[in-house]
Amino acid sequence: MDAKSLRGLAHPLRVQLLGMLRSDGPATATQLAARVGESSGTTSWHLRQLAEHGFVEEDTGRGNRRERWWRAVHEHTAVSTGEFGPDEQGPLAAYLYEVASAHYRQSTAFLAERQRWSPEWTGAASLSDTFLWLRPEELGELTRRLHELLDEYRRPAEDGDEQVAVQFQAFPRSQP
Repeated sequence: MDAKSLRGLAHPLRVQLLGMLRSDGPATATQLAARVGESSGTTSWHLRQLAEHGFVEEDTGRGNRRERWWRAVHEHTAVSTGEFGPDEQGPLAAYLYEVASAHYRQSTAFLAERQRWSPEWTGAASLSDTFLWLRPEELGELTRRLHELLDEYRRPAEDGDEQVAVQFQAFPRSQP
């Protein structure tokens, strides 16, 4: 992702809309507006901005002349934060903040509805953390290997599956 694309995504509503299109599949601006509590005009404008930057596209196989459907172009977005220059740090920070906020909302939504899941699902779920002492190259290797492991589990949905949010964060921690 370059700085121009990043600026196109670094907006709270755009991060949210793109996330919904990725997790729930194609939708119209009106459907998305109802889910996020915005007007369809607002969501439509933000969807066009996402399309301009290559994150979403019109799903021409659905709808009609009055109903415009949108779908995500990619399954996920990966950003290597070290590749952005000093003048790009503002949009990068805005985007990363929105991603972290979305992860927080997903985690708390699970906790709020945890009792509706079976013991098998709640026992398999995890909200955990750990602290490691690493050098930058070790953190890079850990990140690469974890992404490879996640790719091994990527497949189309099957009967009995539930969509699972996997949130991975690894960053140096400031010492108190």
